Amino acid sequence: MFAGLQAIAREARAFELGEARYYTVLVWSAILWQFYFLGSIGVIFCVHTLLTGIIIAAFIPVTEVLAVIFLHEKFSSEKAVALVLSLWGLASYSYGEYAYAQASKKKPASSEPQAS
Repeated sequence: MFAGLQAIAREARAFELGEARYYTVLVWSAILWQFYFLGSIGVIFCVHTLLTGIIIAAFIPVTEVLAVIFLHEKFSSEKAVALVLSLWGLASYSYGEYAYAQASKKKPASSEPQAS
């Protein structure tokens, strides 16, 4: 356990943006992850697990873009591919839900069960 704490101190000293920023990022990451997981659990209990998966998938490109903007990370080709695939998946799911909703509106709901 103490070896892990020593590794954190070593990483903080080697962090390019400074030791204070390393600990700031570490603390805020822990706080935001708690809110993130609490919100995910709330969505699971109040709405549906599938929506939670969609929200998590939608946050992948958001975190990549925010890391580039605020942490001045390099936007590599791997990040670009991950961003494009995440957005493509989100758009594909959204269109599928839209098409399903439109098809449901066109079908009249029958109030009587059909005999077989």
